[in-house]
Amino acid sequence: MKEHKKSKEKFDLYQVVTDQIIEAMERGVCPWKKPWRATGGCPRNIRGRRYRGINALLLAMQSALSNWTHPVFLTFNQAKELGGTVRKGERSSIVVLWKTTVPEKYATNPQACPASERKWLIRYYRVFNVAQVDGLPPQALPEIPDNDLSPIEACEAIVAGMPQRPPIRESGQGAYYFPAKDEVFMPPLRAFDSAEAYHSTLFHELTHSTGADSRLARPEAFAGRFGSEPYAKEELVAELGAVFLCARAGIAPATLEDSAAYLANWLKKLREDKRLIITAASAAQRAADFIAPETIEDEEATEPEAAEPAELAVA
Repeated sequence: MKEHKKSKEKFDLYQVVTDQIIEAMERGVCPWKKPWRATGGCPRNIRGRRYRGINALLLAMQSALSNWTHPVFLTFNQAKELGGTVRKGERSSIVVLWKTTVPEKYATNPQACPASERKWLIRYYRVFNVAQVDGLPPQALPEIPDNDLSPIEACEAIVAGMPQRPPIRESGQGAYYFPAKDEVFMPPLRAFDSAEAYHSTLFHELTHSTGADSRLARPEAFAGRFGSEPYAKEELVAELGAVFLCARAGIAPATLEDSAAYLANWLKKLREDKRLIITAASAAQRAADFIAPETIEDEEATEPEAAEPAELAVA
């Protein structure tokens, strides 16, 4: 008689995250087109620091779908430490965390380890929105800092401050990045419905420009033809990069592509590649950080230098 061993099904973080995005899109909501300011701005942890990359996308999406007024999140233990209690039956949200390890020979000096020898691990933990917790003291909610700039001034400051910014040329042929000349072409501001729509589109094209070898050198960023997998991924990187920059500036991303055909196309791509949304969000966050450098203080801020992590572990 053959013995059968009961095997525990492996938790597939890529699939879980992708399924959450797909579920929202099947309900007619494109997560990266949802204005974050409609739900209180960028998602933050209980210490007041912004989530980034895929975490910002997932938690903003969940905040919008659940009508949470404050996109502030904390762990079960953090809630307990603050005197609060997670209500029975409440479902947690997943937060992805990247960690890097180095070979033993670099143990005493990790910074000396070249990128090619580093190993990236993708981990996750679970958080709850403050609306899911009873008994939190009012002072537990973090204060959101104000940058004293209007949203449009913030957009202009991001564009003006971009390192190695490509020339921005006026064009009557639409908005696009021309890799061969390393130039961004944009219709005039008057051609857009609003200044917000103009800057959202410009952020999309500037995100494309970060794929150039002289900047972040994204592999295959401009190698794919229309409809190909590399093309689709680069478009998603540019869309997410624009969303992250819009959130930084405090404007809503342009919502020109919310048609059923648009959603159906992305649903197809996501079902074919469960890693697409996580790796594209990581590349997009790196692009946004290149365009608008800022001081990163939180462990949740770390993004892999390569788009493909090596392993999955549970934190």
